[in-house]
Amino acid sequence: MNNRGLLLMGLLLVSMLMFTQWKQDFDPEIQAQKQAQQAQLAAQSQQAGDVPAASNANNQIADATTQGKTIVVESDVLRLTIDTLGGDVVGSDLLKHNAELNSNTPFKLLQQDGQTIYVAQSGLVGRNGIDTNAGRPQYAVTAESFKLAEGQDELSVPLTFEKDGVVYTKTFTLKRGSYDVGVNFNVKNNTSETIEVQPYGQLKHTLVESSGSLTMPTYTGGAYSSSETNYKKYSFEDMAKNNLNVDTKAGWVAVLQHYFVSAWVPDQDAENNLYSRTSNGVATIGYRGALTTIAPNSEANLKSQLWTGSKDQNEMAEAANNLDLTVDYGWAWFIAKPLFWLLTAIQSLVTNWGLAIIGVTIVVKTILYPLTKAQYTSMAKMRMLQPKITEMRERFGDDRQRMSQEMMKLYKEEKVNPMGGCLPILIQMPIFIALYWTFMEAVELRHTPFFGWIQDLSAQDPYYILPLLMGGSMFLLQKMSPTPVADPVQQKVMTFMPVIFTVFFLWFPSGLVLYWLTSNLITIVQQWLIYRNLEKKGLHSRKK
Repeated sequence: MNNRGLLLMGLLLVSMLMFTQWKQDFDPEIQAQKQAQQAQLAAQSQQAGDVPAASNANNQIADATTQGKTIVVESDVLRLTIDTLGGDVVGSDLLKHNAELNSNTPFKLLQQDGQTIYVAQSGLVGRNGIDTNAGRPQYAVTAESFKLAEGQDELSVPLTFEKDGVVYTKTFTLKRGSYDVGVNFNVKNNTSETIEVQPYGQLKHTLVESSGSLTMPTYTGGAYSSSETNYKKYSFEDMAKNNLNVDTKAGWVAVLQHYFVSAWVPDQDAENNLYSRTSNGVATIGYRGALTTIAPNSEANLKSQLWTGSKDQNEMAEAANNLDLTVDYGWAWFIAKPLFWLLTAIQSLVTNWGLAIIGVTIVVKTILYPLTKAQYTSMAKMRMLQPKITEMRERFGDDRQRMSQEMMKLYKEEKVNPMGGCLPILIQMPIFIALYWTFMEAVELRHTPFFGWIQDLSAQDPYYILPLLMGGSMFLLQKMSPTPVADPVQQKVMTFMPVIFTVFFLWFPSGLVLYWLTSNLITIVQQWLIYRNLEKKGLHSRKK
């Protein structure tokens, strides 16, 4: 990659990251919202208060986060803590993901403590609903803990509640190796009257600022999918401004954070209403299902799914349509998805994610080699024409029109495209951005070692060796550049570019730095081969 390519990429990347951080740190509107949120949080008690929710029926969804007795339901990958008062999931431990590198403490996704509320609530409203602000059901359960046994593929735990001759059974079903939890209601009407219930599910999260940093911007907030919109983020700021209110068949609602997601997936064959609200420093995003009528002496089954786990694209795609889009590659998704497939395919062969990153880089650089060759060939030809162009400037002086005409004539005679060095860079830019987001979003890289001192490809190099090597490779590429700029200011900018990039990359995830270092080394080899071939053809003169 030549100086101009590096400068263009650098300016675009740094501008994107700086703008993201500026929006969070200095935007007046966001700052006003942050101050309002902080005031709410200061007044918030350890538990969220009762807040009525808008409803399609003349009922209110229970919004209290009170606690009764808790039970634990565990599979091989997931441990749920369930409150028997309401049957809410108030904790989810991801047993295959450590909270910190080598900590042996499971990562907590859903949780409820004195500072953070992040819970998954579900229940029944409607004329005969049992989850309202007037009270919530105290479910009965046969034990305090349940665990998936060896050789068992599925674990179902029923919670039961009886009221006025109606038996309500809420069943949680965990499957081996899956973060997809079935949460189903069976309503048995033993009365002589017709009853009506309406299912709902909602995620509650303490209002927080978007997470991430200047070098690693990430998103914490809501998202949803509907029949009209495959995937859309709906941030806490959006919720504070305007309540979500979308009627859709199928769809889902979610709360996202880097590498992890919780989502309610209602019955995909039913009409659902997606909603949100904020109150007392807590954001809520959820769904309401269709009103269900149950005849006397009959029963109904109402199904839903709760995803609470890592952003495993393949599993999420099986769990619900478009749920895998929560792995957000931005506008470059159509390039990033095949790149991620390639990354996983190579990893399955080499069994090391660092080597897989190197493999992806080699494949991409090989595919782009014709563009790289065209780029450097064009630059070499332009360098060859510099003496003639300098002579023209001296001859025509301030006659810019004549100068322009003669230069175009020279380009035509020598079959040189003055934009030939820029076009390949513009074509490669979307691929670079797609790779950037692929490595940023891949949970597979979290706490994953490479070799030696690199024990986590999603974290920065602890000894800054890779960033320094990357800076050295940029410096070497700069020295090999065939078209040094003449302007003194640009020369100074180019001189400091390796230093600037090295400083930025000190805090980049080591997986990204490994990609860029590998890309630079491959470019150095390709550039040397291209120039050597051009020298044999007499199209390139060595620097003196």
